[in-house]
Amino acid sequence: MALTDANPSATPVSSTPLGGVAGWPTGLTGLGYGGDYNPEQWPQATRLEDVEMMIEAGVNIVSVAIFAWATLEPDEGQYEFGWLDEMMDRLHAAGIRVALATATASPPPWLTARHPEILPQLADGTVLGQGGRQSYAVTHPVFRQYALTMATVMAERYKDHPALALWHVDNEIGCHVPRDYSDAAASAFRSWLAERYGSIDALNEAWGTAFWSQRYSAFEDILPPRTAPTYANPTQQLDFDRFSSRALLGYYQDLRDTLRAITPDVPITTNFMASTGTKGMDYFDWAAELDVISNDHYTGADNDDRHIELAFSADLTRGIGGGRPWILMEHSTSAVNWQPRNRTKAPGEMLRNSLAHVARGADSVMFFQWRQSAAGAEKFHSAMVPHAGRDSDVWANTVALGQALRDLAPVQGSTVRSRVAMVFDYEAWWASELDSHPTQELRYLDQAQALYKQLWLRGVSTDVVHPGADLSGYDLVIVPTLYLVSDADAANVAAVAERGGTVLVTYFSGIVTPEDHVRLGGYPGAFRDLLGVRTEEFYTLQATETVTVSGGGPLAGTYSADLWTEKTHLTGAQAVAVHDDGALAGLPAVTRNAVGSGSAWYSATRFEEAGTAALVEAVLADAGVTGEIEAPAGVEVVRRHGADGASFLFVLNHTDAEASVKASGLDLLTGSTATGDLTIAPGAVAVIQES
Repeated sequence: MALTDANPSATPVSSTPLGGVAGWPTGLTGLGYGGDYNPEQWPQATRLEDVEMMIEAGVNIVSVAIFAWATLEPDEGQYEFGWLDEMMDRLHAAGIRVALATATASPPPWLTARHPEILPQLADGTVLGQGGRQSYAVTHPVFRQYALTMATVMAERYKDHPALALWHVDNEIGCHVPRDYSDAAASAFRSWLAERYGSIDALNEAWGTAFWSQRYSAFEDILPPRTAPTYANPTQQLDFDRFSSRALLGYYQDLRDTLRAITPDVPITTNFMASTGTKGMDYFDWAAELDVISNDHYTGADNDDRHIELAFSADLTRGIGGGRPWILMEHSTSAVNWQPRNRTKAPGEMLRNSLAHVARGADSVMFFQWRQSAAGAEKFHSAMVPHAGRDSDVWANTVALGQALRDLAPVQGSTVRSRVAMVFDYEAWWASELDSHPTQELRYLDQAQALYKQLWLRGVSTDVVHPGADLSGYDLVIVPTLYLVSDADAANVAAVAERGGTVLVTYFSGIVTPEDHVRLGGYPGAFRDLLGVRTEEFYTLQATETVTVSGGGPLAGTYSADLWTEKTHLTGAQAVAVHDDGALAGLPAVTRNAVGSGSAWYSATRFEEAGTAALVEAVLADAGVTGEIEAPAGVEVVRRHGADGASFLFVLNHTDAEASVKASGLDLLTGSTATGDLTIAPGAVAVIQES
């Protein structure tokens, strides 16, 4: 049942910034364009050329000094800022804003040599040494003090510099060491647990330590879940995930507060990695601590649907930021260097990738990095200025993208509005992939990405949001594999159906409390009443096993499923599809329950693509939701809305064939006018300021 015929903004955009100061780089107008700039790697002549080329490309913001600690402080207390002073002045003279880093992302060798105790440690006791980056334990007080000192020195020196537009705290915090098992981390973990639980008895209850004689008599006896003879306590593992995310956040907060005390009017951010490959940090928990959300994203060379994964990650980033415009802090102009088989981007792909992020809320497009390094571990990572220099397709693409972003200046500040939300929760991700589960093959993102793909193919704008988010403006809410859920969040989801919306919940959802205790009485636990079903047992499938499922009505057809099935009984719902074969023949596989003035669907199995497509079609129809406009397969369509009533239709053709869609208005990229029919060349992009 559709709640409205309009496209409501389910996550209204407030003018109040997330962190309390102006929520955008100061002095940055139009869409931002630039990247990481590392002048310390280059001689003076190259630095002079860099500024000239930035002007030529239309660059208006760069991140500086991210990995400059050892250059700025070659020995303890000995600072060399002349080169950075000069660079800041040149960038300002060229009209280029600076996102200045705290320079703490990689401690200098003298620091780890004098204080090896700050090095992080793996679960098996291996110490991670100097020689890469992020060779620090964020919980160690010695490292923390050095980092805060460096941030203080940077802030004091550049607090009044006219180029300073944004503080860039550290870099990709937790990227290489999302979990540290060192003694410093163990001590901090114990303190965190004592604050969380208040008493050792409360911890024992939460952790279920009556099992395997694990009862603790004092917090001092607790360690991180280091390598053990067999499975570690699952709630201990889950709490260590929570603690680790908070410890990394605490590191950011301390650096941020140091900067804020000296430069209270300069916005502060750090670059997230909100993509389908990064699960170590709960970015929904972090979001309110940033003045503006920044994200890094890289496509997977071996993923044929990499453009769809990009869209998912961009929608997740927008959801983390509450719908506000955000900064794409890093992506690549072409190939990276760190995947097993790196892939050069096809003609037009760099532009499509960049504008796909803009379509989904990014108001600044940046890269790693400005100039491709001649030495070091990332020398074969592409950049805006490649090894080949100006005489290259990459440089031509860099200049062309700069022009495109200038042409799209009217888009700045507009937002995406969605009638569909997909619930996403980092704690459920952590908990669902713990050991000792019905199958070790289940991956939290499997259903989320499979369902999202079908929404993407239909041009349905989707917000990826936390289960505790305001869901009141959505007509359809999809809940994939929400294994762990609180009572409050389960009630939040149920309220969608009760007020007239449609809810889809998939297998292995609602199973445990936030303490990872099973909700007794039958699965799917927290969602039993909402869904009108009761599962008595899971029937997980072996690697080569599949089952056949037949549906009727909105799910008419026969489909194949694998990995997961359940012995499910109806307690109020109606069966939409049933198992045809196997141990569960005749039992429900998909159900629909009338709830309030809405409905709640349950998918108790993992469909292959055709079944997933049919399921998505069915719930979209139930909710009365359609795509932005009708478009051929492989053509991405997203609409952004301005506060003044303007709207911008992004049309991205990911195919090698010409495509047509219905659109009217001015194409900001070409200056041409569409009057009902818009033809998009293979691999091309159009952005229509609609009439």
